[in-house]
Amino acid sequence: MKLNIGVVGVGAIGQDHIRRFVQVLQNCQVVAMSDISTENLDKVNKSLNLNAKTYSDGHELIRSKDVNAVVITSWDPTHEEYALAAINEGKYVFCEKPLAVTAEGCKKIIDAEMKQGKRLLQVGFMRPFDTGYRALKQVITEGQIGRPLILHAAHRNVTNTYTDESIAITNTLIHELDVHRWLLDDDYVSAQVVFPNKSSLAPGELKDPQLVIFKTAKGTIINVEVFANCQYGYDIQCEVVGEKGIAKLPDPSQIVMRKEAKFYIDILVDWKDRFIAAYDVELQAFIDNVISGKFTQGASAWDAYAAAVAADTCIKAQKSGVVESIVMPKMPDFYKK
Repeated sequence: MKLNIGVVGVGAIGQDHIRRFVQVLQNCQVVAMSDISTENLDKVNKSLNLNAKTYSDGHELIRSKDVNAVVITSWDPTHEEYALAAINEGKYVFCEKPLAVTAEGCKKIIDAEMKQGKRLLQVGFMRPFDTGYRALKQVITEGQIGRPLILHAAHRNVTNTYTDESIAITNTLIHELDVHRWLLDDDYVSAQVVFPNKSSLAPGELKDPQLVIFKTAKGTIINVEVFANCQYGYDIQCEVVGEKGIAKLPDPSQIVMRKEAKFYIDILVDWKDRFIAAYDVELQAFIDNVISGKFTQGASAWDAYAAAVAADTCIKAQKSGVVESIVMPKMPDFYKK
């Protein structure tokens, strides 16, 4: 079986995923694309020697009989709308994060999927497919460092166009909200957001960086530095302090150089390069899930909902300045693997 894929949104991540489908992944073909920019559509067809049908309207693509799987890589606030439309058509969906910008939006998608009676959707949280995170997960699961006590993490971008601190939660921190829950096999029970001195290099009145502090149901304390305009590179850090030792996420493999009286390693600046292999594995997993009819790999709509519940609380904590409780509903049996 070869999966006929339609891609909604062909910006940076959309183009990168289409390249994967065409050049890297198996048992798939891109038959349709939609975007508000006809220039983007023409560019992708030409650069990848594709002959995909193009649409200006994502809903028209979703309704197309030629498409049996929809990949949503459009602007974040449109994800909910397109995911609901695809599920209501009974089509398989890969939706980049965030599934929706609020927990309420994610819950609508959950209800629609459960109404269909089977799993149709995978969410684009790629970090659990990264070899470094998988190795860190194994160390924790096997008890090599004992019970996790503290988790220190950082998500730093070179620059960003955020004008609102809440976008740093729904677009950036959302990755940590998913992967830390997966790493620790735990849920969040509280969140607090603390703002240090504002970086003079942050645009306008944006408060950047920010420190987000969580407590989990099992008692682990997590602190995450979210720095949207760190200037020096794209840097993802994660260190778990356990009762018997410390485990740290490895840095990406880079050549160590001694040159001009300096000893250094280059730091990546592009997030697409940092997780390039994880994206490959993640999207092949989606294809395999669809072909097998069993979604055994990747993040579910429920995982996205759990991250969104925590994100909603973080946004509340940004405004209140105090510790806010996170109330996580019980997972339906429908999403238990």
